[in-house]
Amino acid sequence: MKKKYKVKVLVTGGAGMIGSNLVKRLVFEGYDVFVADNLWRGKKEYLLSDDKGTMVIPNKNFHKVDLRDYKNCLKVTKKMDVVVHLADVVAGINYVFSNESSLYRSNILINTNTLHACIANKVKKYIYAGTACSYPKSKQSFINPPPFKEDDVYPAEPESGYGWSKLMGEYEAELVHNEGLIDIEILRLHNVYGSPSELDPSMSQVIPALCRKAIEQKNLELVVWGSGRQKRAFVHVDDVVDGFVKAINKTSKFNGVIQLGPNYSTSIAEIAKRIVLLSEKKILIKFDKSKPEGDVDRMANNTRAKKFLNWSPRISLDDGLKKVFSWCKTKLI
Repeated sequence: MKKKYKVKVLVTGGAGMIGSNLVKRLVFEGYDVFVADNLWRGKKEYLLSDDKGTMVIPNKNFHKVDLRDYKNCLKVTKKMDVVVHLADVVAGINYVFSNESSLYRSNILINTNTLHACIANKVKKYIYAGTACSYPKSKQSFINPPPFKEDDVYPAEPESGYGWSKLMGEYEAELVHNEGLIDIEILRLHNVYGSPSELDPSMSQVIPALCRKAIEQKNLELVVWGSGRQKRAFVHVDDVVDGFVKAINKTSKFNGVIQLGPNYSTSIAEIAKRIVLLSEKKILIKFDKSKPEGDVDRMANNTRAKKFLNWSPRISLDDGLKKVFSWCKTKLI
């Protein structure tokens, strides 16, 4: 009997938090999965199976490469059916605002090289991960703005070089699609959290950073960067993975950018309060207003996600925070 063909999927950034969860899901669903990652923030250990302690993909399917080099992009996209492009340079808020020019340049190179290598190698579908950081700073400079629609990203005015670089990735993908060069999907992600997460203080993002502080706390104070009033639309990684799987399986034509995120936002102060409760410690929360806090507030109008992907977030914030806190404890204690 002829062996059934397995769809070949490359996940760039596949050793990161989102990527590793997506890789495991795709392997479970029967895809032939490949990973390209430079392991700057990602870790091969994130790709270990839960039970056997071995990688969920064959070692030959893992490529440690720098996607700023076009030749590397040509190599890893060869013979792929689908490329899910998650790879980018990003870390916590301090890193983003301290390294804007180099971060912008790196992401522009990574995005354009990966996209054009897919075209050269006749990849059937290219799925790009955008970010809610691309929304204009003027539209998220006050508390409780209306939930953002996808078109609200224009006129363009992101706050950071990171937001600009990711928006340019969306724009270029739409240009090549309009020229009929490749089929695409673009998923614009709000603030994704989950495990495994980066716990290095210099590169950690807000939820794992606060979990680490609460777990390691000795002086019973938890310092939050900024005023704490800044709000984000937090979405658990399992929900985001659902969105990418739906985009891979989507058979209809490109319907434009689709954002993944809840239609409400939660303040960083509230996140800190819930994490302190999970710690079961008597910790005083303090706010360091000398530190950057980024945009004030944003949330997602996810009507298009419901319409075109049949997607909406399933995991509550409380359940998601419990999962992340529990994972952090296993790594830190």
